[in-house]
Amino acid sequence: MGILPLLASLFFPACAAAGAAGLPLPTALAPVTIVRPATPNSALAAPAGFAPAPDIVTPLYRLPAPRLLAAVEAVAASQPRTTLQAAYPADLQVDYVVRSRLFNFPDLVLVATEPRGAADAVLILYSRSVYGSSDFGVNRARISTWLALLDRRLAVSEKR
Repeated sequence: MGILPLLASLFFPACAAAGAAGLPLPTALAPVTIVRPATPNSALAAPAGFAPAPDIVTPLYRLPAPRLLAAVEAVAASQPRTTLQAAYPADLQVDYVVRSRLFNFPDLVLVATEPRGAADAVLILYSRSVYGSSDFGVNRARISTWLALLDRRLAVSEKR
């Protein structure tokens, strides 16, 4: 670990840890219970009509919810400094910790899919900072990147 994360850990204890260490283990969260902070350090991608209102509207995906979740898990696994924190397969939910490169600040990312019939699903991505009141757009950029990578992954799998 570099000197900057060690210095940051003097004020922000979770910065001294790696991966999901130093953070409480989440419990499965029904996405409808998401409460956004008043500060601009989170981003939400969800289907139209979702409450709270999403920053990015996600489409109806034409595949079963477990397959959609597996595709998002593959996207998350490809991302740097991203660690699986908890998985709740029965709830179709996975939680990740993503660490910043410079100071090792942890962000939390909730991924959840919900079935819409037997063959369709919707996706909820909720990325939020553990520390600070602003994230300089990092959380929104993250979910935009993950959604673009997911779209690319699903387009490739449809061609097979």
